[in-house]
Amino acid sequence: MAWIRTIAPEEADGPLKEEYDRAVARAGRVFGILRLQSLHPAALKASIGLYLATMYGQSPLSRGRREMLAVVVSRTNGCHY
Repeated sequence: MAWIRTIAPEEADGPLKEEYDRAVARAGRVFGILRLQSLHPAALKASIGLYLATMYGQSPLSRGRREMLAVVVSRTNGCHY
């Protein structure tokens, strides 16, 4: 299994702490997928922006269908989240 250095929420400061704080406000915690990007806060912010636009932006697909597609893709890829 690969090991990637990450910055824990209690060690974060500056822009990374701001992104982590927003993550906690949205989801109640900082998930590992966000921690993996912790060494590059600007990339983390862009990634979250893409996710929010995809899941909450204007679309012919309902929010529920978008979530269902995400679950199916994750399951197909063997992801546990």
